[in-house]
Amino acid sequence: MNEFAMTVPTEREPGVTLWRKIYRAIESEIASGARAAGARLPTEAQLSAGFAVNRHTVRRALEELSRNGLVRVEQGRGSFVAEDVLDYAVAPRTRFSEWIRRHNKEPSGRILELREIAADATVAANLGVRTGSRVVRLERVGLADDRPVSLGMHHFSAARFPGLLAALRETATITEALARQGVSDYRRQVTRVTARLPHPHEAELLHTSRNRPLLVTENINVDHDGTVVEYGVSRYPTPRVQIVIEP
Repeated sequence: MNEFAMTVPTEREPGVTLWRKIYRAIESEIASGARAAGARLPTEAQLSAGFAVNRHTVRRALEELSRNGLVRVEQGRGSFVAEDVLDYAVAPRTRFSEWIRRHNKEPSGRILELREIAADATVAANLGVRTGSRVVRLERVGLADDRPVSLGMHHFSAARFPGLLAALRETATITEALARQGVSDYRRQVTRVTARLPHPHEAELLHTSRNRPLLVTENINVDHDGTVVEYGVSRYPTPRVQIVIEP
């Protein structure tokens, strides 16, 4: 469906602004299922023509729809009907693939960076190594049905896991790569959750608006002896993902 079946007349109803009438019309089409979750909305120019109003009025309606979680705006790509929110459960053994499959979606990922670097003070402190030590850094976008839902930066001690860099290049998951290094299981020891606005490159990679906050988690994972295995920072777009703390 490329155009709305109805248009909003330019005459003002008492007490109802034009942008709010547009909001209600789009809201009604979403609620009725005429526009499915994930569907792209017409452009601002198309909506302006269809509703016989200026683009500023349309933009105000879209901003309110986005603020209320009905529409998501992807920078440089347009506006889309918002999908269901994915609950990300912070549990002792949180695995990306399992999380996505619980929502009946297909997990996948795209590696942005995989190399050895010198650990800065923050990474070193969380991994329990010296500043400047060699660490393996993996940054990747996590996808659910090809839609970006996470942006993760993972760090591992290169001295402890000398073959991890090669294993990560050859395997599909961190869990499998660590298993090749003798870590049969690992669990979440610490999770810190904050929120902030995305940087430009984060908004682009996660297909989200610059004014929509990200949920940011700092994670420390340990093995069965309690030794640190990984320090990671993950970013999740709201309202596509919400964090759920499980006991």
